[in-house]
Amino acid sequence: MAKKSKSSGSSKNAEEKLELFSQLAATARYSRTLLSRQLLSSGLYAGQDAVILALAANDGLSLTAIAEQLGVRAPTMTKTINRLAAQGFVDKRGSQADARLAHVHLTEAGQEAVKSVRKAIKRSQRIALGEMSNKDTKNLVKLLKTLESNIATTLD
Repeated sequence: MAKKSKSSGSSKNAEEKLELFSQLAATARYSRTLLSRQLLSSGLYAGQDAVILALAANDGLSLTAIAEQLGVRAPTMTKTINRLAAQGFVDKRGSQADARLAHVHLTEAGQEAVKSVRKAIKRSQRIALGEMSNKDTKNLVKLLKTLESNIATTLD
């Protein structure tokens, strides 16, 4: 049986590292699709869940604050908020301190949607994690946070 040379071993390692981003992208795409399907019954679409949860944590945020918190551009957030308002989940109110600003508030339907979003996330996570142990899940989250931190420091 022939021994592998060190160069072929490091080559395989490099290939595995190259697969990381394609695997992350595929996993993110599938997880987003899974969550989107879970959200459909509540009338919400992909991306709207994050806005609903941001407002649940701090109702009355400005459009700019929500966009910054979620890492999206203001025009994207404006479209999302307008759609949520048309669906009856949020309403926009002008700022008393600055007429140029609008603050977004959850409606009663929006507050009910918070429960649906949380349930959809729990169902999606249960499906995605399958039979993984709590230890493996915690380790996965820790590793993903490390990746995020490594990437974020280069983008600042």
